[in-house]
Amino acid sequence: MNRQIVQLFGLCTLLFATLVAFTSWWTVLGAKDLETNANNRRPLIEEQRIPRGLILARDGSVLARSVGRGSGSRRTFTRTYPAGPLFSHAIGYNFISKGRAGLERSRNDQLVGKESEFGSIFSQLQSKDREGQDVTTTLDPRGQRAALAALGGRKGSIVAMEPQTGRVRVMVSVPEYNPNDVPTRFKELSLLNRATQSQYPPGSTFKVVTAAAALDSGKFNPQSIVDGSSPRPVSGVPLANSGGQDFGPISLTDALTNSVNTVWAQVGERLGRGTLVNYMQRFGFNQDPPLDYPDSQMSASGVRDERGRVLDGDGGFDVGRVAIGQGGSEGAILVSPLQMAMVAAAVGNGGKLMRPALTEKVVGKDGRVKERVEPEEQSTVMSEKAAGMLAEMMGNVVREGTGTAAALSGIDVAGKTGTAEVDNATANQAWFIGFAPIDRPRMAVAVTIERTQGQGGTEAAPLAKRVLEALIGGGGG
Repeated sequence: MNRQIVQLFGLCTLLFATLVAFTSWWTVLGAKDLETNANNRRPLIEEQRIPRGLILARDGSVLARSVGRGSGSRRTFTRTYPAGPLFSHAIGYNFISKGRAGLERSRNDQLVGKESEFGSIFSQLQSKDREGQDVTTTLDPRGQRAALAALGGRKGSIVAMEPQTGRVRVMVSVPEYNPNDVPTRFKELSLLNRATQSQYPPGSTFKVVTAAAALDSGKFNPQSIVDGSSPRPVSGVPLANSGGQDFGPISLTDALTNSVNTVWAQVGERLGRGTLVNYMQRFGFNQDPPLDYPDSQMSASGVRDERGRVLDGDGGFDVGRVAIGQGGSEGAILVSPLQMAMVAAAVGNGGKLMRPALTEKVVGKDGRVKERVEPEEQSTVMSEKAAGMLAEMMGNVVREGTGTAAALSGIDVAGKTGTAEVDNATANQAWFIGFAPIDRPRMAVAVTIERTQGQGGTEAAPLAKRVLEALIGGGGG
């Protein structure tokens, strides 16, 4: 009898301990997951009582503010967006009926004044006494306006960032939307952020990644001679240069200047899948970008199979065609504009990739800085020597190659164009990536335009020029 009592007591103790552990997990560790769940409206209801902090551009202009309604215990706050569509995809929205997106979501804790993860447990009790903190973004209104105007309603995206800091100065996605319309026109709005979510074939801009691997591995240098004949068999299938042009023996520099497919496919094959994927990962491929932005609104760039899965170095893909920004039946390279801006920025920063950032600082209502986002190195992609060689090769593309439309007056620009056939070769994905000035880069940029009939050099490069002019000057000539 005593044994049965002891066993029963032990079972009850175990069940009680399990219950305590379960409730403790949800109360403490699981609270954050519950609170940020898009289907959980309770935090949004409670946070209506809190005056959210401002979201500001880098120049201090207000991008999002809260407007109070009612009084006493019935006083609530609603979000309004003075800049309208200009910063829509970066800033996002916050409405009780539709949830949150963009920085409104990723910086929610600061905007509602939470001091710690444990603050969420007592949020209902604290809400009447809390005030949100102000978030100053890295975004530049002048550059943002220039990018939006440059796209002119064409579907696409432009991202610009500082190579040495990773601060994102421009993030534009078209179609844009007006966040003020989210409560009433939600189903009509284009909420897809093409800068971070869309995956496009990069075309020849990916040759920058291949060139970085080639130079840094020591297997090639800018003067290396490779056969540029066209067509050439790659993985048993003929590959031609643009327009079928036959270049014969050609240096790596000239092969980048003229975007010679057959050369860069051979370079990719000599490097091999493992080496190419290694350098892709150094650039940030195969993972969501480490941006202070919702994970659900970002996609990893990389080689994807027909099911959309990202392949690593063990995946069987056509390395020659991937090396030139294309792909085969086993897998094709797909990228986001943010990722390609990071590629350009890493080359411009001497081979060091900085962690991208949309936030500059968080300031409390007392005026004290609660958080300052300092530049942080994400990875060393290549040696400074290799980056310098690649920068000069990219400079040649803009001086005398396919990227001349991106040239600035008095400022040397490095760049690479790209044109990828889409919709069964009835349209093109036009690209340009680059940075300027070459000697001391201040800005990197990636431009892509969907379903255009033109080429990267004629469609995307002029847009990059306009954005660079707005951010660093050089528009006098």
